[in-house]
Amino acid sequence: MQHVRRFNRTVAQRLGALQDSFLGRDRPMAEARLLWEIGPRGTELRRLRTTLDLDSGYTSRLLRSLERQGLVELVPSDHDRRVRHVQLTLAGLTEHAELDRRSNDLASSVLTPLSEGAQTRLLAAMAEVERLLRASEVRIGLEDPASPAAQWCLAQYFAELNARFEGGFKASLSLSADVHELTLPRGALFLARCRDQFVGWGALKMHVDAPSEVKRMWVAPDARGLGVARRLLSEIERYACEAGVKTLHLETNRALTEAIELYRRAGYREVAAFNAEPYAHHWFEKDLRSS
Repeated sequence: MQHVRRFNRTVAQRLGALQDSFLGRDRPMAEARLLWEIGPRGTELRRLRTTLDLDSGYTSRLLRSLERQGLVELVPSDHDRRVRHVQLTLAGLTEHAELDRRSNDLASSVLTPLSEGAQTRLLAAMAEVERLLRASEVRIGLEDPASPAAQWCLAQYFAELNARFEGGFKASLSLSADVHELTLPRGALFLARCRDQFVGWGALKMHVDAPSEVKRMWVAPDARGLGVARRLLSEIERYACEAGVKTLHLETNRALTEAIELYRRAGYREVAAFNAEPYAHHWFEKDLRSS
């Protein structure tokens, strides 16, 4: 804990986050960050709050301050009058450009004093810290399989299978894992979120007189490498154990090499085919009592 806290203090001080005049522009970092996130194209107010993980009251206070400075304006959305859109004024666009220039200057001031080798190490460390911090933001929970979020993930999942499988993929030919089969108590669907993005899902299909099945494991491409699949699988196994499941089955296609490696590392052993899934080349089993 002390290492994390010391790191936070060092970064905050080095970036000038403690000053009321962030980057020398007579406004705190929070206002500058909000201005930057709005950007030249503008954004919806609710999306702005979600992206920055700010509560409504604090966001409103920041926006009122930026409005008083003549940098932003709120207008109704062209598509829905109930939705408010935030956009930069001409002065706001000028200030955005100045923040961009000064941010580059700050980045240069961090790197320039270092040797070329030290710069390389620092940039690599920054990339790793960013990746791990993003991984720490992922939250996994039960989801209604019929929800818009679940249906969006299903569409992404099917599209990837169609692109990666030799000869494509047709859901109608695959063994079923329908909404009613994944709805409690017959099954369970877990959705992974990172801020306002859906970054993965996995499901459990329960059986009374046969091993239950892990179904439809999928992680968004830009979230791979964050440990999301491993966490989803662990959550499915935890839930199955608590439900009294003793054995889990799953099958997968040979094109999904990352999934095959994940299952093997997680203790699944390859077994003979236990179903007639036309898209499967590998069948796996795990005894939860020994894990």
